[in-house]
Amino acid sequence: MIIAAAREIKDSERIFVGMRLPITAYGVARLTHAPNAVGLFESGVARYEPADGMLYTMCDGPNQLDAAWTTGLIQVMGLLSGGRVHAGFIGGAEIDRFGNINTSYIGDTDNPTVKLPGSGGAPDIAAMAGRLIAIMNHQKRRLVERVSYITSPGFIDGGDSRKKAGLEGGGPAAVITDRAILRPHGPENALHLSSIHPGHTLEEIKENTGWDLRSAPDLSETPAPSKVEMDALHQIDKDGFWR
Repeated sequence: MIIAAAREIKDSERIFVGMRLPITAYGVARLTHAPNAVGLFESGVARYEPADGMLYTMCDGPNQLDAAWTTGLIQVMGLLSGGRVHAGFIGGAEIDRFGNINTSYIGDTDNPTVKLPGSGGAPDIAAMAGRLIAIMNHQKRRLVERVSYITSPGFIDGGDSRKKAGLEGGGPAAVITDRAILRPHGPENALHLSSIHPGHTLEEIKENTGWDLRSAPDLSETPAPSKVEMDALHQIDKDGFWR
């Protein structure tokens, strides 16, 4: 998942990194194919290079040390509204076939069965970043036909409904799971199976998806991590915490 996420980062892009796995993915990308990518963190930090120290959260001390910019949430989030963020990573409890993400409630919003942590800056990233990359485990209870609550908008009801809602960002570009990568395809902008990670099967992935998942025309196997990518991962995650 980390390597697949790192591959989504292009050189010289400004990336909203997010929490957990994307922090490591940003470091791997910088050490491999994207040496000029800029990492933006919701906590008010911008970095030109990976932190020299283990990060468990974006607010950890090593992320501030030698940062290019340490400011506030409003200043960093303001880059989104200015159209200056190429891509952003977020996770969630649920995602549906149009890439809408839920981090608010499970069940009826008036009487939810589960109350989740909430939105943070995720809706802003989903609405205004040039493209959105989601990372989550591939489970039927997470990949659902329709989310209980849209915290972060994807393609909303499919088709051009995102554009009609006035959202400037490009919307979901990839959903990276521990089994596969899904991408929007066709006029509906519905998520299709784009590649299958080594060691997993089409049948297994369909069984663990909450809708009738269709395959993209160019369905392939996700390339296995290279030695260069794994060496970079070991350099970023020295203690194997995220591995």
